[in-house]
Amino acid sequence: MTERRSTLDATALVCILLCCVLWGINQSAAKAALPEVPPLTQAALRSLGAALLVLAWSRWRGIPLFNRDGTLVGGLLAGTLFAAEFGMIFWGLQHTHASRMIVFIYLSPFVVALGMPWIARSERLHPLQWAGMVVAFSGVAVAFSEGFGAPAAGELQWLGDAMGLLAAVLWGATTLAIRATRLAAAPAEKTLFYQLAVSAVLLALAAVAMGEHWPSSWSRLALGSMFFQTVVITFASYLLWFWLIRHYPATRLASFTLLTPVAGLIAGMMLLNEPATPRLVLALVAVGAGIWLVNRPARSAP
Repeated sequence: MTERRSTLDATALVCILLCCVLWGINQSAAKAALPEVPPLTQAALRSLGAALLVLAWSRWRGIPLFNRDGTLVGGLLAGTLFAAEFGMIFWGLQHTHASRMIVFIYLSPFVVALGMPWIARSERLHPLQWAGMVVAFSGVAVAFSEGFGAPAAGELQWLGDAMGLLAAVLWGATTLAIRATRLAAAPAEKTLFYQLAVSAVLLALAAVAMGEHWPSSWSRLALGSMFFQTVVITFASYLLWFWLIRHYPATRLASFTLLTPVAGLIAGMMLLNEPATPRLVLALVAVGAGIWLVNRPARSAP
């Protein structure tokens, strides 16, 4: 399929829901490996490993990655934004609570919704769809509201919050950069390879600058976590995500990403024995209702 659809069909819904569930599980997988593998080192390793997988996959399928097609500028921009987003998240977590960081990061769909009409007027949201975005985001805020009532993480908590907000802008800007440049017509494999190759280098440099140590030993848990993050998340699910961005409305897809943090809480409950609360149920209902409002079929004119 090469044409762009104006709505999300059954294929898109299944794919984006699968991505959100996997990304939610990834939060628990990354958390499980943190005692042995520092965060920026994790991000750099999974980008490098996934880049090699994309290279092998593309060669097997005969998809050119190094041909001159005018995508270099857009690719370098998207890769830099991608790496900067992770840098802001990991640096920001040193100064603010993780729950606060998650709420700020998931302002990203609003960045996409505000920017996409400048790229494709057909993706402008109507008032009811904006209301759906607000409802869905409110669900995320409810799920992680404990971070806003907890004691301050430190004098520089404002800086950590600001970095979370900047990470949201960078995430949204990455999506907009893909749609606004020649990457919009490039194969998903090439778009992903740009991001992974650039981010692997930049994140590795950031890990060195932050003084992160190389793991002295690898447990089965750490190896399993890195395999899951590299193969399933960074290679397979990101490749699927960029395929979706190429063929479906970015604003509607972005609204579904608000399911990811709630899916992460559910994964933590199932995999890490974290408690289930009424707040989580309320959040899931709110996020689901908001996404439905954003993606509900428009009524036909009489």
